[in-house]
Amino acid sequence: MPGPAFLRGETVTLRTVEVEDVEFLQETINDPDVRYGLSATEPISEEAEREWVESVASGETDDVHLLVCVDGEAVGIIGLNDVTDRMGMAELGYWLTPDAWGNGYATDAARTLTEYGFQERRFHRVYAKVFDGNEGSQRVLEKTGFQREGTMRDHWFRDGRYEDVHIYGLLEGELDRGE
Repeated sequence: MPGPAFLRGETVTLRTVEVEDVEFLQETINDPDVRYGLSATEPISEEAEREWVESVASGETDDVHLLVCVDGEAVGIIGLNDVTDRMGMAELGYWLTPDAWGNGYATDAARTLTEYGFQERRFHRVYAKVFDGNEGSQRVLEKTGFQREGTMRDHWFRDGRYEDVHIYGLLEGELDRGE
């Protein structure tokens, strides 16, 4: 069972990441379909995932990482990374299990966590990076109100070729609450 609820969206609950979630996180991030949309290029061992979860649970950084849950079951993870309180900004990152794709869960989670960043953490800006071919993630960001701000050409190398990475940004007051 995932940790306690921290935030509630319309269809998802964002819960704390606990040591008991290591198996789910490690299995899912190593799934080729999930990994393809991420910058993860190396296999993640159970030990490495456990160390990451323990670092998240320790509160060593200002980053925020939460499990995305539907009906009490984990379907993914979302986070605000590289938090810079002085500048009031963070990078949004997320992934869901393939079975959860296309149900609006990522959009709800992104909207919920971004709103938290603006309202409770007083961020001024949240940004995200997306690979050129990841149309699903681009739609999630656009439905949340993010705007494509630019493209880093040939920024990432994988599968034997360079790929563009798009930068999306959202300023406080621009969040699309889906109303």
